[in-house]
Amino acid sequence: MSMEIVLEKEGYSFYKATSGMDALKILLKEDDFSLILLDVRMPIMDGYETAELIYQREKLKNIPIIFITGQDYEETNVFKGYKAGAVDYIRKPFNPQILRSKVAVFAELYKKNQLLKKKEEELRESNENLRELNQDLEDRVKKRTLELENLNQELKELNIAKDKILSVISHDLRNPFTALLASSEKLSRDIDKLGLAEIKNFSQIIHRTSKKILNQLNELVEWAKNQREKTNFNPARLQLSKGTTESIELLKNNAAHKAIRLEHVIGDDIYVHADALMLRSILQNLITNAIKFTPEGGLVQITAQPLDTMVEVCVKDTGVGIDNEVKNNLFLHVPHSVTGTNNEKGTGLGLLLVKDFVTQHGGCIYVESELGKGSCFKFTVPAVPFNNITNELNSTSEERLSI
Repeated sequence: MSMEIVLEKEGYSFYKATSGMDALKILLKEDDFSLILLDVRMPIMDGYETAELIYQREKLKNIPIIFITGQDYEETNVFKGYKAGAVDYIRKPFNPQILRSKVAVFAELYKKNQLLKKKEEELRESNENLRELNQDLEDRVKKRTLELENLNQELKELNIAKDKILSVISHDLRNPFTALLASSEKLSRDIDKLGLAEIKNFSQIIHRTSKKILNQLNELVEWAKNQREKTNFNPARLQLSKGTTESIELLKNNAAHKAIRLEHVIGDDIYVHADALMLRSILQNLITNAIKFTPEGGLVQITAQPLDTMVEVCVKDTGVGIDNEVKNNLFLHVPHSVTGTNNEKGTGLGLLLVKDFVTQHGGCIYVESELGKGSCFKFTVPAVPFNNITNELNSTSEERLSI
């Protein structure tokens, strides 16, 4: 009561216990105390035992205890008190000023600890908010990075598509244009020397070649559109001999300038499942290269044979051949220069395109060659099973009979 009277003007709230057991009961319900003033001498359970029991609870370990004693002044008892958890001693009879001063210290310490806890909680919340903001920023950066990567990939694909389109146009139209230019040039230069039949022949060549170029250009425009829309691969059932004949027809004038014979030995019963424009581009590239590197009076021959579910096509020439170093690197991603007759050179870009088209068909391409004895470029494309062709022919025959 005397302590409460001394401290009441400071605005403290008090909980009073008349024994250690009463103190423990209070502490079971309340644990938010700034200080415990504990008498050493109490009935049943003294202050040391009470302090030990108080500090066994995790939530009560940080509440400071000041022992109040009127007799235990010896060092042994003081040490026992500190060992039990006391932070200080007040001797009876106590000095009011000293009591107020010591209690004020721990009350202020309690306030600062509470403020520190509040700041820690605010800091924790700030850190949590910052973590969420960082996570959100990281997610947005990842999303944006992925968008940029996808955009970059699309740009790469568009660039590849552009290269393909330019390469196809370059290889598929250059040779017909060369034939057209040669015929028109000869007609223009020698028109006074040519007879009516020869003029008519050159005129027909120019007309026929121009028509083929126009048709092929229209096909390339459509193919380029599909390339942009990623629907450029459209395989269908094709008669291989017919497709080969069309490719030879476009290139025979080029071969004629070097007196090179173009021929194919492919049965009419061989059908392939291929993209028409890609197959034509493959054949024209390989045949053009064969003509380029074959001396005058040579032969370029196209053959084909079934191999399980594929058809193997061979474009064989009697040209200069390819050495092993160039042959091993012929279909790599970096073009290699190839020198032929009359120092003719090829960049290898056409062969990269050929390999790409063959790969899209699930096939493979390789070359057999020997210097001075010519080369044979072989590639495979999916075959149309013979049963499918027979069934279709039978179906067509039945329709004609019913009509």
